[in-house]
Amino acid sequence: MKNYKFLVVGLLALGIVSCEPDLDNPIDEKGSVYTNGEADFSNYVALGNSLTAGYADNALYITGQRNSYPNILAGQFALTQETQEFTIPYMNDNAGGLLLSGEPLQGFNNRLVLAVDEDGERAPSVYTGMSPTTDISNILEGPFSNMGVPGAKSYHLGVDGYGNIAGVQAGLANPYFVRFASSPQTSIMADAMAQNPTFFTLWIGNNDVLGYASSGGTGVNQAGNLDPSTYGSNDITDPQFFAQVYSGLVQTLISGGANGVLINIPDVTDVAFFNTVPFNALNPATNDDFAAQIPTLNATFSQLNQVFAALQVSDRSIQYSETAASPVLIFDESLTNLSAEITQVLTQSGFDASMAALYGQQFGQVRQATSEDLFTLTSSRVIGQLNETRFTQLVQAGVPQEMAGQLAINGITYPLGDEYVLIPSEQTEILEATNAFNASIKNIATTNNLAFVDANAMLSQVANGGVAYDGGSVTSTFGTGGAFSLDGVHLTPRGYAVMANEIIDQINATYGSTVPKVNVGQYNTITPSNDVQ
Repeated sequence: MKNYKFLVVGLLALGIVSCEPDLDNPIDEKGSVYTNGEADFSNYVALGNSLTAGYADNALYITGQRNSYPNILAGQFALTQETQEFTIPYMNDNAGGLLLSGEPLQGFNNRLVLAVDEDGERAPSVYTGMSPTTDISNILEGPFSNMGVPGAKSYHLGVDGYGNIAGVQAGLANPYFVRFASSPQTSIMADAMAQNPTFFTLWIGNNDVLGYASSGGTGVNQAGNLDPSTYGSNDITDPQFFAQVYSGLVQTLISGGANGVLINIPDVTDVAFFNTVPFNALNPATNDDFAAQIPTLNATFSQLNQVFAALQVSDRSIQYSETAASPVLIFDESLTNLSAEITQVLTQSGFDASMAALYGQQFGQVRQATSEDLFTLTSSRVIGQLNETRFTQLVQAGVPQEMAGQLAINGITYPLGDEYVLIPSEQTEILEATNAFNASIKNIATTNNLAFVDANAMLSQVANGGVAYDGGSVTSTFGTGGAFSLDGVHLTPRGYAVMANEIIDQINATYGSTVPKVNVGQYNTITPSNDVQ
């Protein structure tokens, strides 16, 4: 088949050499005397989701778990008093994939690593240096101090049977919790409380909005719906229901006299996942194939632009610059659907009726992106690529292959799908939900005299200038900033170290302790490897 690809959006131009972190000397204040103050760290239990588990690079693996912020904290707590061993439900390997009864579990692939292709381009790719060996049917014997379960939402922590292997394929159970649940009928909270924690951290709620965001807003904002059994995986949790669930979790955790830390939810639009691919990713200066097609593209769209003008929606006109980067063409569900009107005007102007209908269908709710739109990191893999599904549809509709190929290029002639773009109205929904969740978390922390960590403010600082440490700074720049792993959402060991230090600051301020902070620079970032698929 003819190659209709116009460009691949380049993400990285990196000169990175990284390795697994050496944690032999993570403390930067040797010889000092540290105290626990009013806190009792003797039996620390951490609850949360992937951010608590140490998830990174789109997978959970041993090195990530060792560098999770709870494990970092536990090491520092042990310098202030006698503490129990902090136990972790370790994966079997550093590959990260999951198996179910010896077969790969769909959707749970190996981790990402930084790969270099034959052209010298660097990009995240799935690690193939080893096959996964972590089979969720091999149940670990606990208890485990790190109760972070990737994928968990706020209301999942109290669900009985969330670790029942029988429910995995139906989406009723979490495969990560299956591995270390004390029984198929238990809940995350029940297993946590069975350990009688004296101190806890709770960082939960990110997934109550992240699924909606990372899917480009394809889910539903469930504000006003208090029944989570009706929620989809990409939906936003109702803020009132979130507050009720969260308050219940905290009341349970403090019922035995434990103190702890509540950590709020970052604005997910601050993470690298949404701030790496530019809205104007179509640059003729960096892609000769695209540059050569621009005159033809503009000529093709000229008649459609006349239709937009006739329909008084000239702001939807499509034009590509021959000298500057141009915006990506996107589908915008908030626009009035003008498919019928476009078809009618084109037909009246002498356009072939079948082609007029195809144009109407394809361009009824499209526009070029603006700086207010946010593109997912995953969009970099599809912008400028042939949309095979649309190509097949056009050919089956009788469109010649060459023309079908020209009309099926993602983000150029075929609008980039909703799942790759957060339009302003979707960003507003995300922000409103996040603010509501965080107001509840702050209020519950204050009411119960618990330490409170403003992760939202901290990661905003990372995204807007960075957080300094001795020897450098951590920013949200994808690949080189040091904060975010190769999935663009979860932190690197260095990013988790920054978070651990922020938590330590608030623990010390709240409980009068003198827990020492770690040397952020001794924690590394991303892993390069050419052994990828």
